[in-house]
Amino acid sequence: MELIIFISVCLIVGGLGSVATTPAIPTWYAALKKPFFNPPNFLFAPVWTFLYIIMGVAAYIVWKSGWDRSDVKTALYFFALQLVLNGIWSPVFFGLKSPLLALVIIILLWLSLLYVIILFYRISPLAAWLLVPYMLWVTYASALNYSIVVLNP
Repeated sequence: MELIIFISVCLIVGGLGSVATTPAIPTWYAALKKPFFNPPNFLFAPVWTFLYIIMGVAAYIVWKSGWDRSDVKTALYFFALQLVLNGIWSPVFFGLKSPLLALVIIILLWLSLLYVIILFYRISPLAAWLLVPYMLWVTYASALNYSIVVLNP
């Protein structure tokens, strides 16, 4: 049951972000100049869904290591922080139509996620490794976000 809760929380964050994203894709986002490595729009939803699921699994593994442990609490607090940053990126980028502010947020997300991976690794290497695809995608998304800022001054 707890695993379902962890996964659901992550998926809800993604779902809330899509509220701001979906209406902007065919309008504002479509009009932006994008780099050659911009993926097709249909790819984002399945990739993010997969990433939110493995994020939830990773957090569950850490939580299962013992909520009474201070290192587990610290790791999950920072996991929550990166999840908040993840959750506000879409409303800022797509809702506020502010790629520059979104770039600042995604850099903070990247840094906090790196720290989470380090903290998770100390508790469960498996949980840390589960976050590696997410880190790779956030790195890619950061480059995409940066390119959009540069191409659309």
